[in-house]
This record gives sequence, C-alpha cells and structure tokens, in this order.
Amino acid sequence: MPKCAFCGLSIERGTGKMFVYVSGKVVYFCSGKCEKNLFKLSRKPLRTKWTEAYRKEKGSSKATETVVEEASVGKKKEKK
Repeated sequence: MPKCAFCGLSIERGTGKMFVYVSGKVVYFCSGKCEKNLFKLSRKPLRTKWTEAYRKEKGSSKATETVVEEASVGKKKEKK
C-alpha cells in the first residue's frame, strides 16, 4: 500500500488520489486535505502538527502509537 506524500499514513486500496508530475514522479494523497495543504497552501509536513513527519521530528509518543494501531487492525480481540 502506498503512503500519503503529506501526512505519511498508508492509503487503502481504492481510495485516495494519485498525482503525476511532468517529470514522471508519482505522489499519492489520502485525502483532499493533504493535497490542499501541500499544493495550494504550500505547507511543509515537518511544520504541520498532525503529520507523521512532525511526530517523528519532535519525538512525540503518538508516532509509536499509530504504528501499533496499524499493526493490530487485522487482529481479533479475545474475550475473557
């Protein structure tokens, strides 16, 4: 699965947008929000607080939580 060029989240099959530059470089976006922030507003992911790049740069604990959540999505919980 490709990752969003702005926020860094993985994109599920059948969703998101693909943008191809004239040079042939391909970038994927998970939503219009990410696309607008990168192109129209010219924001950098390192300065935007809700992106994975920002969390990794600042050492936030949320960066590790999202990785754990993505890994546990396909598992079923056992009831006691």
